[in-house]
Amino acid sequence: MYERSVYSSLWPILTTEVKFPNATHTHQDLLAYGKTLAGREVVLHGYLGRRRDAGKGFSFCDLVSNDLSHSIQLTAKAGKDESTLSALTLLRSLNRHTPVAVRGVIAEASLKEKFGDLQNVPNIELKLSEVYRLNEFPADIIMQSETVFSPEQRHLQIRNTKQIRTALEVRSHAAHVCRKLLAEEEGFTEVETPLLFKSTPEGAREFLVPTRAAGLAYALPQSPQQYKQILMSSGIPRYFQFAKCFRDEDLRADRQPEFTQIDLEMAFATGADVMNVIERLIRQLWSTCLDQGSVQLPFQRMTYDEAMSTYGSDKPDLRFESRMRRIEYMLPVDLVSKIGPLSDPIVEVMKMSISDKPKETSAFVASFMDSPEAKPFIENPDGQPGIFIFDPRRPLQGLQPFGFEAAEQLEELLELDAGDLVVIQARKNAPFAGGSTPIGNLRLALHKAAVASKLLPTPTTFEFLWITDFPLFSPTVDTEPGQGGTAGIASTHHPFTAPKSAEDVDMLLTDPLQVKAEHYDLVVNGVELGGGSRRIHHAKVQEYILRDILKIGDERMNDFAHLLEVLRAGCPPHAGIALGFDRLVAVMLGRESVRDVIAFPKSGRGEDLLVKSPSRMTKKQLETYHLQLSV
Repeated sequence: MYERSVYSSLWPILTTEVKFPNATHTHQDLLAYGKTLAGREVVLHGYLGRRRDAGKGFSFCDLVSNDLSHSIQLTAKAGKDESTLSALTLLRSLNRHTPVAVRGVIAEASLKEKFGDLQNVPNIELKLSEVYRLNEFPADIIMQSETVFSPEQRHLQIRNTKQIRTALEVRSHAAHVCRKLLAEEEGFTEVETPLLFKSTPEGAREFLVPTRAAGLAYALPQSPQQYKQILMSSGIPRYFQFAKCFRDEDLRADRQPEFTQIDLEMAFATGADVMNVIERLIRQLWSTCLDQGSVQLPFQRMTYDEAMSTYGSDKPDLRFESRMRRIEYMLPVDLVSKIGPLSDPIVEVMKMSISDKPKETSAFVASFMDSPEAKPFIENPDGQPGIFIFDPRRPLQGLQPFGFEAAEQLEELLELDAGDLVVIQARKNAPFAGGSTPIGNLRLALHKAAVASKLLPTPTTFEFLWITDFPLFSPTVDTEPGQGGTAGIASTHHPFTAPKSAEDVDMLLTDPLQVKAEHYDLVVNGVELGGGSRRIHHAKVQEYILRDILKIGDERMNDFAHLLEVLRAGCPPHAGIALGFDRLVAVMLGRESVRDVIAFPKSGRGEDLLVKSPSRMTKKQLETYHLQLSV
């Protein structure tokens, strides 16, 4: 039996606060019909807003809609009717943000149309007759418009921040647009693939899910890559899904241990076919969700080598210039030796037009070089950047270290004007690898600092392009798991990507690091939205790549036996792509981090601080799953 005192305290909740009337109208209804509802009794649901008391017997209070977008004024007056007195008394006893149902009569009133982020319902108010308290909002929670809540109170931050709620609404709308276009217009079938997969060496670290069978575990999928290739061999011509993916990797602003991607695959298709579908999808998203007008098709295409040599990045931001050029051939030998410790380096130059006043540019450079953002460039083991300011009033226009001939060539090559910033940087004389070069990173950092200093305008356009012709393989990096082979190389993206051409197939045995892949990344404003490729669809070719090129051992080869068997069964040529949906929405809304567009994101340490996950395993759980801690 419950204690009578406890039961007594629960009684109001079990009766009055549970049995409440259905809403007859919404705030949006009142906004649409306005004065035509005057004199009618209505029931509304929502949250109490600011209250203003006018003496002992009269109060005004805002009722905020359940979606926190609109507000209508309530008026409560103590009259001879006991119910109105009770409504006033209860209204005054409730804290702001309390969820309520209210009953009353619509009356005409003169009100402002906006209060803060809320859109007021104008010209009418609700004369209150009854209030139903649906819960309590405690007085110890302080929620003002400027309040910033900790991650442990994410629910309050969402409720208090319109930007987050708007992001979730745009995210929902974008998902609907994608599903409609892919399923209804492009002929794709939405298929849900399993989340309990198996461990395979695809290139990233996995999350394992132990089972009660000793020594056996599932792995959460890094992507649905293998399942969607299986679907291509299963007679599904076009597949897509909003896929949950999991990777146990270092976290950054644009990474989460679990994330969502728009995943698709097409049978009897090339990379060009996939890119055409994605371009139409992006155009639809931007025109429908952002009202940006028509996105110009087709998108620009640029090879990996061209992007790295011209912009120092495999995801270049084309909204501003500052292209790189090689100039080691024109530099004095003594200047090359002063740039850094490298012998026979490649030296690149770029210009950035910060200001037409050399002194202003000089002050900006001094401020940047003293900032924490400059530290990685100053500590570059291949040498610091050389930074010069073009100033017609100085000897050789401020380019004295270059000497007369090189200074003259640079002025003509870069079309220099007063105040332009000239940056040179050395790097190893070797083929490109990775995603950026030091001067490419410096280009972005300088531009970001100049925008923050209001010396350059904030870019507002969207510049899309495809980066193609990536290297199929890259040298193994100790910090990355790769595919676990012993060849000293790893697949740049994943081991299922096909070589681009017959010439690339010929180089597989002789020079695999020179082989180009039919891989393509979609980039906008310096952000990679996603990547895809044409896949290897012959079992013997796939086995050759895994066993003979990457030199994956027999034990790990067994993890791919199912895929090789699928490809052997007459799998057609196929290609696909995965777009990071979290990142896509963040770019659409101009947010710096994907955390800003995810309802319940993980922290920088991969933790959900609201629900306190991950949690420590108990002794009983360890025993159930045949596990023991090593420390």
